[in-house]
Amino acid sequence: MATAHRGCGHFRLIATTIALAGLTANTTVLADSSALAEGGTTVDDASPSAYSHPLANLSDPAALLRHDLGDQGFRRNFGRVRVGGSVLLGPKFNNSSCVGCHPGNGRGSPTFGRSNSQLVVKMSAPQGRAAFPGGPLSVRGLGTQLRDHSTDAGRSDGRLRLLWDLTRGFFDDGTAFELRNPVLKRGGPAVRLPSGTMFSLRRPPPVFGSGLLDAVHEQSIQALADPEDRDGDGISGRPNIVWNIRERKQTIGKFGLKASAPTALQQVAGAYATDMGVTNSLLPRGNKNPELDSSTLDRTSFYVQTLAVPSPRNQDDPTVIRGREIFREIGCGKCHAETLQTGDHQIPELSNQLIHPFTDLLLHDMGSELADGRPEFQASGNEWRTAPLWGIGLVPIVIGDAEVSYLHDGRARTLEEAVLWHGGEGLAARNTFAALTLADRDALIQFLRSL
Repeated sequence: MATAHRGCGHFRLIATTIALAGLTANTTVLADSSALAEGGTTVDDASPSAYSHPLANLSDPAALLRHDLGDQGFRRNFGRVRVGGSVLLGPKFNNSSCVGCHPGNGRGSPTFGRSNSQLVVKMSAPQGRAAFPGGPLSVRGLGTQLRDHSTDAGRSDGRLRLLWDLTRGFFDDGTAFELRNPVLKRGGPAVRLPSGTMFSLRRPPPVFGSGLLDAVHEQSIQALADPEDRDGDGISGRPNIVWNIRERKQTIGKFGLKASAPTALQQVAGAYATDMGVTNSLLPRGNKNPELDSSTLDRTSFYVQTLAVPSPRNQDDPTVIRGREIFREIGCGKCHAETLQTGDHQIPELSNQLIHPFTDLLLHDMGSELADGRPEFQASGNEWRTAPLWGIGLVPIVIGDAEVSYLHDGRARTLEEAVLWHGGEGLAARNTFAALTLADRDALIQFLRSL
């Protein structure tokens, strides 16, 4: 069992790496962000449906109908749909619907299931050809993702199982903590993989608020980048430059855990084609006609883009106010940028909104403990896109009885654990967090829970 030690004002982790064996709109925005809101799009809801509302300013009946039709596409179970006598799902897949991986439009749980899985495993070959310019190298005959289910018995890429290696340690005040590290097992029947194949365990991220991030212009993201750390603050975020299928050129990535998709549309199309094995107009398979019609793809993408962000809560609570101050003081906001501005967008309700996603949409080196060792476009094996924090306090409420988890692979069971896993550019903030008094640590967590 791995252990952790205290000393020198911070702790050191010895961890193993992954192994393969009625609503009201809140439109108030204050200059000091004390009433954090997402412009005119925000909804007030702290119930299990918090992530499931259309933008508060989406009032056109045709747009609302399009949103509702997109919701149907998001919930559509392809394992039960036949077209011309054929099941569209697969033949190899991870899940049979969008909502199967994103319950309540939120994050998936770190689970591999008997009939569907929410976790996925990305993979790359050590050599070969990339499906897209500059992208990860495909494993011949398998692509860039393991599919652990199949409509044909015994034809999946192998059964996957997740174990946990525990890491124990202490905060500087002596309070104990326990972290867990994923260990991935792959069993038969399994396709033989090339030696040196790289793997990355991924938990599906939430999808609400995607349209607002889609509407943040590239210039705004570039303005936050500091790849050479010229200001000397230890933070050197940079954008991922990825292949834009529709525009047929390289653009800045915004979506996915390594910012590998440039638009919400491409992210949705990739999920259909890869996670469910359902081809579409953006990602067809060879010369065959797409299985998913363009209108369904567009409506599902519109649905995702027009999902509102719930407003924060308890922003006048003294503990939350203190937690926000600590968040800024220890440097969390250097990556989790509180405020962004959207630009013009084809969905007018998303245009020119002052938003507070707590992300800069940039890649950051998060250190060896969180590294997957798998490059993705320009993202290295140590780099991850800053995860948005908006709505994070409602995760336990939205997912209900499912397992609460955070970080890219679901290893963190609490927000405290998520902070304690930060390394690389987040190491200074992590060590400062570990050295805080119990009251200040609790205040920071209460602030995060208020978002």
